[in-house]
Amino acid sequence: MKTYQQVLEELLQTLRTLVPQATEIDEDTELVGSLGLDSMKVMNLLQEVEDHFDVSIPLNVLPDVRTVGDLARKIHQQLQD
Repeated sequence: MKTYQQVLEELLQTLRTLVPQATEIDEDTELVGSLGLDSMKVMNLLQEVEDHFDVSIPLNVLPDVRTVGDLARKIHQQLQD
């Protein structure tokens, strides 16, 4: 079972492939506001995350996901279930 910290680190690695190299990303980084991910990039990110972690993230939780940490917590929660 992965810890929250492991999930966060793997998520950060995935995000770094989607944004400009010099962009600083941490747990408090906003996915849309700070990283400028549009809806299509967010959907692509979710698909990559679901494939990588072998989880299914319900679309109804997306309004609650604003930061990288929020997404990592949702992934971790799905891995626990």
